Amino acid sequence: MLNRNRNVETFLGCKSTYEESCIVLYGAPFDSTTSYRPGTRFASRTMRAESYGLETYSPYQDLDLEDAKVFDGGDLELCFGDTEMALGDIEACARDIVADGKLPFLIGGEHLVTLPAFRAVQAKYPDVAVIHFDAHTDLREEYLGNR
Repeated sequence: MLNRNRNVETFLGCKSTYEESCIVLYGAPFDSTTSYRPGTRFASRTMRAESYGLETYSPYQDLDLEDAKVFDGGDLELCFGDTEMALGDIEACARDIVADGKLPFLIGGEHLVTLPAFRAVQAKYPDVAVIHFDAHTDLREEYLGNR
């Protein structure tokens, strides 16, 4: 379950409380089905740490991230030995966020963590669309017999 208190180390500009936020950022430290090099479970922690070197204001868009009302609830505690349980926890968290009228913003973890969060959003917003950015095209339906 998501911590409703602000995380100790937050992503850049995420200074809002849960109640006042429009967007809820949370990490999914998971890499149990990574096919090449493990370590994606450290992505959310690394992204938070590295965000401190960025500016919150974008002169190109004339917008400041701090005005977006983003809450950082930290990372979920996921079961690394049970993929289905971990995916269920990610989906439950996203469902809670959506039920509160907020937009879930998931960071970290391997590609698979997107699926349960997407399912939670799609349940409320059936016409949702995805824009996917990735450095490589490793979006197979199955790998080595694992769907």
